[in-house]
Amino acid sequence: MDYVRVGKSGLEVSRLAFGCLSIGVPSERRPWIVPEDRARELLRRAWDAGINFFDTSNSYSEGTSEIVTGKLLKELGPRDEYVLASKLFSRVRPGPNGAGLGRKAIFEQLDATLKRLDVDYLDLYQIHRWDDFTPIEETLEALNDVIRAGKVRYIGASSMAAWQFAKALYTADLHGWPRFISMQNQLSLVYREEEREMLPLCEAEGVGVLPWSALAGGKLARPWGEETFRSSTDVHRIYDSDIGNQRAIVAEVGRIAAARGCSYSQVAMAWVLQSRGVTAPIMGATKLSHVEDAVAALEIRLEPEEIAALEAPYQTRPVDTVGPSAERADLGSGRG
Repeated sequence: MDYVRVGKSGLEVSRLAFGCLSIGVPSERRPWIVPEDRARELLRRAWDAGINFFDTSNSYSEGTSEIVTGKLLKELGPRDEYVLASKLFSRVRPGPNGAGLGRKAIFEQLDATLKRLDVDYLDLYQIHRWDDFTPIEETLEALNDVIRAGKVRYIGASSMAAWQFAKALYTADLHGWPRFISMQNQLSLVYREEEREMLPLCEAEGVGVLPWSALAGGKLARPWGEETFRSSTDVHRIYDSDIGNQRAIVAEVGRIAAARGCSYSQVAMAWVLQSRGVTAPIMGATKLSHVEDAVAALEIRLEPEEIAALEAPYQTRPVDTVGPSAERADLGSGRG
């Protein structure tokens, strides 16, 4: 396993991050969530492969992702040997201050996250989305304060417009507050709109890139139209349409996978790993084979002609800075 620094920071992480969206307590809304007994072997396999970077959120599985993730990480190794990241923004309770990036929400939700994870600090605390209702100055000052209090080591951001991220970086510099060291944004062979502004911005500003949905919710992991338990029961089917010529892209992934004698997933993940400025893609896993494929992708070096063939079918699609609707904060609720 290779280890890289996140942007210009001193934080070293594995070239793959283990995404803990799939870990927690299964529910009617997300029956595919992996419970503790099965999640244990997934995290163990990732750890044994050298993955030291684990990413969760206060909104994943109604908070149970943090509970299960925290418990299982303690079984893997000492706290100083793994990098633990979490996020806030989405609504976690009804009423005022139950969502968003206000000072009150940040202080309360960070303490709740640390309690669920059963740790004293986070290595990386990320704003899950941009908050239109809260001044970025308030958010950044509160994040500066939790860093000074020793509860957070670094801060990061997630999907938003490039102008918003540029504003956040400028504001931090203006006040002498810590900068966001990372951007966790959507990037895959079927969603490449970030190549226009966000990726060049991150490269220019020395910000690490931690892409989510590298396999497009599994669409790039199998032939077009083939269903799995997760895809057939998931409430977030944001890759179901053929927008952006997805079907042709998936077919090209399959062609190259067959020629190389590897899986669709390995080809799709290898493309993200080789993309401009990418630090560590967020790997999702509900089976051991998912971990194995992601790790195997690290050994694949796509040739220029293969990359050109994979990228050729892509068609411009609407910019998506919010992702699945259920991850939105619904910030209007509880506000006068």
